[in-house]
Amino acid sequence: MGFFDKLKKINIFAAFGSELTDDFYDELEESLILADTGMDVALDLVEQLRRRAREQGVKTVEGARELMRSIIAETLTVGEMGLDLSTKPSVALFIGVNGVGKTTTIGKIGAQLKSEGKRVIFCAADTFRAAASQQLTIWADRAGVEIVKQHEGADPAAVVFDAASAAKARRADVVLVDTAGRLHNKQNLMNELNKISRVIDRELPDAARETLLVLDATTGQNGLIQARQFKEAAGITGIVLTKLDGTAKGGIAIAITRELGVPVKYAGVGEGVDDLKPFDPMEYAEAII
Repeated sequence: MGFFDKLKKINIFAAFGSELTDDFYDELEESLILADTGMDVALDLVEQLRRRAREQGVKTVEGARELMRSIIAETLTVGEMGLDLSTKPSVALFIGVNGVGKTTTIGKIGAQLKSEGKRVIFCAADTFRAAASQQLTIWADRAGVEIVKQHEGADPAAVVFDAASAAKARRADVVLVDTAGRLHNKQNLMNELNKISRVIDRELPDAARETLLVLDATTGQNGLIQARQFKEAAGITGIVLTKLDGTAKGGIAIAITRELGVPVKYAGVGEGVDDLKPFDPMEYAEAII
């Protein structure tokens, strides 16, 4: 079984005969919109498919399927797809609203990096949500990594300062930072993230930095609205798309990449540590088309 096998396919290709017709393109457009790509993206994808099919003399539905997979994979391939962990230490900041799976994502990525022989420190800078640091501590114990935390209500930037100091003292490879998931007050969020950023700039000026927005795929187009708001509040370098197993609407990955020009770097399809993996655009395209 492939990683994305839990995603539902856009079955339009199986439903039609072998010949490409205008009806096929109209149905494909509708299917893409229903898969949460959004209207503009769906129209553009179908237009690209029409043009390439014409240019390459493709006349069968199966040929169109292969072309569509390539178009989607190309659309999803933007920027640097992998995590930048080129310095010691490197820092990855995880942002997103409550309930999307930020803490769990940090736990899984931390466990994977630890298994690759990296020295990892978790930073529990979500001091706003009750039990956030306890949850991250459970993941730290499970993964066998170190954690830096303070009391509930502490200044998140102070926790990041402690983590940066610990990373230097212990020669850690990477610091993974959990942050509070408030978006209802964008100014507060921006101020908090800016303060955290200034601490990292000061304490780890040469560190490679990632700011990863964690989104719940089941929220569909709402996820796109969140992504826009977070991009305005913080410079996002990548997306982690969680809960892809819980939705038939895998098209949201295409919509977000197109809208933000930011790559999906990880995808999650379940609860287990191995159910979060670096995102592979072609594997994803083959799963949904």
